[in-house]
Amino acid sequence: MATTATPTVNGRVIALAHYAGRAVLENVLAGHGATFQQSVALRVVAVADEPVDRDLLVDQVVGSLKVETADIQAVVDELVSARLLEPDPAQPSRLRFTDAGRELHTKTTADTAPISARIYAGIPAEDLAVAGRVLALVTERANAELAAMK
Repeated sequence: MATTATPTVNGRVIALAHYAGRAVLENVLAGHGATFQQSVALRVVAVADEPVDRDLLVDQVVGSLKVETADIQAVVDELVSARLLEPDPAQPSRLRFTDAGRELHTKTTADTAPISARIYAGIPAEDLAVAGRVLALVTERANAELAAMK
């Protein structure tokens, strides 16, 4: 019986984990008629204590996903057109959840929670902490490399 060596963390291992998790999330989102990029934008609004400036929302999603600004501007437009986000009447340049947007975010979060629990089940807390520190450092360094290329 052959044994497989535990892989060392590298770009491929990180990518495989990312895409496996993203595929799970996209499957859940598709059941609600939402896309991955939309969910990332909705999360920015969900964690904010107040309506979010539209440009800041776009910038945060672009920074997270490393995609073109125009693509995320279109995603935000989709969310507004679908009445999931709306301009704040007090400051129209800021966006807030509609009831439907909050409901979508709440449902997709609730639907993914038990899946995430199964994925991470049995992994010791100290291993998760080490992985978190390593991945945060890799992200920081990759972002620095990307900034140096521009």
